[in-house]
Amino acid sequence: MQSVATVALPRIIQGGMGVSVSSWRLAKTVSLLGQLGVVSGTAMDTVLVRRLQDGDPGGLVRRALASFPVQHWVKPVLEKYFRPEGRKGQPYLRLPMPSRLGDTASQIMHVLGGYVEVFLAKEGHPGLVGINLLTKLQLPTLGTLYGAMLAGVDYVLMGAGIPREIPEVLDKLAAGETASLKIDVTGWTGTEAPRLHFNPREVLGGVQTLKRPHFLPIIASNSLATLLARKVTGTIQGFVIEGPTAGGHNAPPRGAPVFDERGQPVYGEREVVDLEQIKALGLPFWLAGGTGSPEALQEALARGAAGIQVGTLFAYSQESGFEAGLKRGILEQAARGEVRVFTDPKASPTGFPFKVAEVEGTLSQPEEYQRRTRVCDLGYLREAYQTPQGKIGFRCASEPIEQYLAKGGQLAHTEGRKCLCNALLAAVGMGQLQKNGDLELPLVTSGDDLERIGRFVRQFGTEYSARDVVAYLLGTPASSQPEAQPVMANG
Repeated sequence: MQSVATVALPRIIQGGMGVSVSSWRLAKTVSLLGQLGVVSGTAMDTVLVRRLQDGDPGGLVRRALASFPVQHWVKPVLEKYFRPEGRKGQPYLRLPMPSRLGDTASQIMHVLGGYVEVFLAKEGHPGLVGINLLTKLQLPTLGTLYGAMLAGVDYVLMGAGIPREIPEVLDKLAAGETASLKIDVTGWTGTEAPRLHFNPREVLGGVQTLKRPHFLPIIASNSLATLLARKVTGTIQGFVIEGPTAGGHNAPPRGAPVFDERGQPVYGEREVVDLEQIKALGLPFWLAGGTGSPEALQEALARGAAGIQVGTLFAYSQESGFEAGLKRGILEQAARGEVRVFTDPKASPTGFPFKVAEVEGTLSQPEEYQRRTRVCDLGYLREAYQTPQGKIGFRCASEPIEQYLAKGGQLAHTEGRKCLCNALLAAVGMGQLQKNGDLELPLVTSGDDLERIGRFVRQFGTEYSARDVVAYLLGTPASSQPEAQPVMANG
């Protein structure tokens, strides 16, 4: 274990919400206020090329790419994807979906995506910036981490699974050494599990040592905390303890599944983390899930936490990546007390429960979900499986059903599954125009705090800033917060 007692710890961690809801603008603003701003690390390669195709207003992406240390990787990306005048109503050009492990072109795009987001979040100031990744999304992990580290990321946060190999991965990447990650393959019969390898030398053409970021796994049980603190190679620097009221993917309840009258999984005493056991591990921790209030912060501090992680309040701030009209409509609905959040046990292809805000005109409405033509053209949540020939294939429970069944998938697994990849991109204004002429509809994920956000909106209005959120949580006037600095232009 590595102590961080000598380091000033943030009271507030701004949650890492994908896809691009936790944008670099949001993370930068929070960081400038002396807290930990966190960018989403999900689908950053697609976010990068879609920003370029939308014309890259202000040249921000191109400025970040111009600082990348190896320009021969950058040039073909700009030539293929940059559209100075935007798409003019045309569909987005898609990145090819990886068809095998270790695809160099895909790994380079992950590196560039992670680099650009962290570069823009950290540009021109010394504040702390983190990146959040999902353990379940395995193929992009190594490249995205390395790109973020090239840009100087300070913290890495990971949940939605057990990130037991990540501490060693960070050590190796920081030393310029090849890192590897075990890939989960359904039905695998080989003697050794397949591994994805990433060699930094293949990106940079040589060895470069980097700052090793602090690692904060996001956990929901004492056993997982103990495992990660004591039984992994490498070090962790603390925990985010996330309860089932948090947005996005939730850890499934332990034991036999039980559902309430709405069909939501029921969480019980077994899901309550014993903070005394956590404190005995000697590492700082932050509480998450239903913590978006000054009272929750004070309670967390009283219980020995370093602070709180907050997502929902930041998700609807002006700096977040949510499409502006969608954001405003949800806040107006929430202010009237008319928004509900449903913990959907089926929506995510991962099989993890997924929080869905019930919003008109989104895939939360059954009729909109039924109307959508199934397609899998992004593939981040695909499941790796062993083919009858002994090779590795990829399938998704949200792809066309006949394709999924042909790959050995079970029909029951397709019921209620939603294409989170396309829907979450649509929620940040990057919805794809599909071949049949349909524009992908969004899906909004939020914590249960969205149902209680009315109090905050009545005080700060529907067009509030991340500065307002930090001031509210700390119980200080927004005017007393440090002045946010402008984006620095270089070159």
